[in-house]
Amino acid sequence: MKQGRELAMQLRRAYLTMHRKANAQFIGHGASADQFVLLSLLSEEDGITQKDLVDRSSSDPNTVRAMLVLMERRGWVRRAPHSTDGRAISVTLTPKGRRFQRELAEAGEPFHTSFLGLFSPRECESLMASLGRIADGLPAPARRQRTPAGEGL
Repeated sequence: MKQGRELAMQLRRAYLTMHRKANAQFIGHGASADQFVLLSLLSEEDGITQKDLVDRSSSDPNTVRAMLVLMERRGWVRRAPHSTDGRAISVTLTPKGRRFQRELAEAGEPFHTSFLGLFSPRECESLMASLGRIADGLPAPARRQRTPAGEGL
């Protein structure tokens, strides 16, 4: 049991360290790491639904929606009703958003280089497989529950 808690805490520590360092890399450009994730996903496949962005970013619908509203105000994305599903919202990068995503990708290159430098290619493949096994292997919660403040891992 202790080993499981230690593993969970190390995963949390690694994620938070990466997230903070990525935010520090992008903050000077007026964006967050989470916004960069959404912009990058859209640069790979424009015109996907908000729900697809939620799934692909491993985020929650309220967070993605709030970020998209802000990003739309900044002129980086455009949201419109989906062409075939009246309940869905389609999200596309604007030309300004596409240029900004490329700028952020360049700014993030030193971070990615130093991060990848921590692992050999074989270790990187193994780590990705292990993290995928965790993400895919744990059962999803029956329904989303709010965690009281101060509680967590």
